[in-house]
Amino acid sequence: MTENPNANGDERNGNAVPAPRDTGGEVIRVRKGMFGANNGGDTSGYGGLIRTVTLPGAASRPYGGWFDEVADELEGALEEQDLLPADVIEKTVVDRDELTFHIAREHLVQVARTLRDDPALRFELCTGVSGVHFLGDKGRELHAVYHLRSLTHGRIIRLEVSAPDSDPHIPSLVAVYPTNDWHEREAYDFFGLIFDGHPALTRIMMPDDWQGFPQRKDYPLGGIAVEYKGAQIPAPDQRRSYS
Repeated sequence: MTENPNANGDERNGNAVPAPRDTGGEVIRVRKGMFGANNGGDTSGYGGLIRTVTLPGAASRPYGGWFDEVADELEGALEEQDLLPADVIEKTVVDRDELTFHIAREHLVQVARTLRDDPALRFELCTGVSGVHFLGDKGRELHAVYHLRSLTHGRIIRLEVSAPDSDPHIPSLVAVYPTNDWHEREAYDFFGLIFDGHPALTRIMMPDDWQGFPQRKDYPLGGIAVEYKGAQIPAPDQRRSYS
């Protein structure tokens, strides 16, 4: 059995790594063409390309190295708070030597506070939240991914929370990690994620009256026609298709 070092320098059991994404995990979409354009508009000339979009599946124990230590401590701390870990942690993913806990959104604040305050965990720093939009992940199209770092123990993990397009509400973590203030505003501005409890959730990049959220996958290409030395170049959604 071969052991490989993970991103933080520890030796981990190779058996904990899930199957490659093309042979396991959860298929949420089939993309066609170079850029996944729908209803025509693929001007790349690669309209015949087909590939699946797959999310990594849940890992099974042992996760390897300190991953099991963190998982055990988190689950034990949740039980001390009269919470069932299975109700809080939807799945634990070990992918590309990184550890991610998928958390039910109603328990996000409590999990974050536990990870910050428990002496055996001590993830004191959240370096930001990233918005993601998976059109094919029905019922949980919007994802918020939090990057946590333990300065005490020298470890990095992620929390991931999902919400449907029809109900894009996620609890704010500003009360736990104040540095998330502007990160949550940006995720709201570009993805439409509504962080309940944020002290001042406003747009910071787009105009206040802007319609839609430009980093969602279903946001129309649109565009403005460009004039170049007298030639008129149509907007992207009006160009011819090669497929």
